[in-house]
Amino acid sequence: MHQRTARKSAGHKIVDSLEAHGVKRVYVVPGESYLDVLDGLHDSSIETIVCRHEGGAAYMAEADGKLGEIPGVAMVTRGPGAANAHVGLHTAWQDSTAMVLFVGLIPFEHREKEAFQEFDPKRWFASGAKRVMVLDHPARASEVVAEAMFAASSGRPGPVVVGLPEDIITELIDTPVHPQIPVALGGMTVDDWKSLRASLLASEKPLFVTGGNDWTTQSAEALSGWLEEHSLPAAAEWRTEGTVPFDSPSYVGPLGYGRPDFSHKLLDETDLIVFVGTVPGDVITSGFTSRQNWNQRNFIVTIDPSLRGRSGPISHQIVAKPHSFVRDLVRMDLPVKDSWREWTQRLRQQQVEWSAAPSTEPREGTATMETLMGNLVTRLPHDAMVTFGAGEHTNWAHRYFPTQGYASMISARNGSMGYSVPSAVSAALNFPGRVVVTIAGDGEFLMNGQELATAAQYGAKPLVIVMDNGEYGTIRTHQEHHYPERISGTQLKNPDFAKLAESFGGVGIRVERDADVPAAVERALETVQQGDTFALIHLIVEQRQKAF
Repeated sequence: MHQRTARKSAGHKIVDSLEAHGVKRVYVVPGESYLDVLDGLHDSSIETIVCRHEGGAAYMAEADGKLGEIPGVAMVTRGPGAANAHVGLHTAWQDSTAMVLFVGLIPFEHREKEAFQEFDPKRWFASGAKRVMVLDHPARASEVVAEAMFAASSGRPGPVVVGLPEDIITELIDTPVHPQIPVALGGMTVDDWKSLRASLLASEKPLFVTGGNDWTTQSAEALSGWLEEHSLPAAAEWRTEGTVPFDSPSYVGPLGYGRPDFSHKLLDETDLIVFVGTVPGDVITSGFTSRQNWNQRNFIVTIDPSLRGRSGPISHQIVAKPHSFVRDLVRMDLPVKDSWREWTQRLRQQQVEWSAAPSTEPREGTATMETLMGNLVTRLPHDAMVTFGAGEHTNWAHRYFPTQGYASMISARNGSMGYSVPSAVSAALNFPGRVVVTIAGDGEFLMNGQELATAAQYGAKPLVIVMDNGEYGTIRTHQEHHYPERISGTQLKNPDFAKLAESFGGVGIRVERDADVPAAVERALETVQQGDTFALIHLIVEQRQKAF
């Protein structure tokens, strides 16, 4: 039997349960449908971050799920609020990010009467969430929170939706806080260990591929050390660079859209791949074209027994989360082959040459991203972080940003625009002592740039770089390929983003000439490192400027 406690509302009990799960902050757009939960947050230890759009709140919670070991939490209201938050759920689903979205609902007794803002959360969200739960019994409030946090974290991580009818959450209950439900971590069996060891010893050109969001800092560091000790190479899944550090002798570059030419051949050149925390999906395999021969050897390390999203050959699946796999892997001592050293050194040299920082010296004429990145990366502290959304502007970070540890690159692998500013706010709140840089395109920035108001309100100090080329560049590229010399629907006329940043309370720097780039970067970094607000560089560049 449950031990009875002092009577509280179900809404307040939800807050108690989030506290018991270690939640530090929640991202909200308030609504009358969940007022009792907001009231419970008033006296709690949880920081309530009030956002300006439900999409921004959902993105911030999703970024939180990537940055830590606890699911990110967002709260929005019914109907339109839930619809606006859906973009963050899609990101969490495709990126395998642990996240819980609480949605206020109409009163229980008003259901199926076309009540104001009524919708069916299960029908809306079922195809893009791991679970959709509705709190229909107030006594189960704490249990539902525990189930939601467990479902988001267990197996392949992902989003969970919890509906909160506004009358149910005001009911008084005396049930205790439900204990956390432990998550199975998996690990290598004896057969797994022997099979992997034998395959590595038989391989002349092995490759590890890291990805996903289910790592810990310690497991990433342990894997990196083991790879370096054994002269083994590691590539990174698209937009997850940093698990093996940028300057590690084992790191050989990113796999995905915009990859360097040498890595296009890598998947079919290697004779053994060990995927850790990810699967060979369409982005890694260039649209299911690389690594599709079933004579090739692939070990896939994932806690998801369904291997959702994978393609190509499977030699062996190891059912484990990355940190439990690495815990077992580092006990494997292997003789280092000369062929491994030569293979890794060749791949590493190609990556070093490709990612070498551009010159810091300005050119004549219009501002360039080359000069900006050259001046930025040479001034960054070792633990700097980068976030970004979607667009060709992201390639500058892929190529040059020195990611030096797990979760130093936070992005949306579902290609979701508008992610840059919200994710930077989340990263800056989680790591106030670190430099957080976000790179946004002019098209992407205006999709959630209003969250700079949230940054100013809560003291987040990211450095925002807006690359303004007056177009939706990625779509223009596709357009030029399929419909050459017929530009349509991709051109933009932009405001002065620097003035916009100043209106939000930050420091805005507009840069039109390349000669002014070094001073702008220096001032912006000084602002976010020594000042009390964020900085934004509005970089006016020519169209069709590309990182590679």
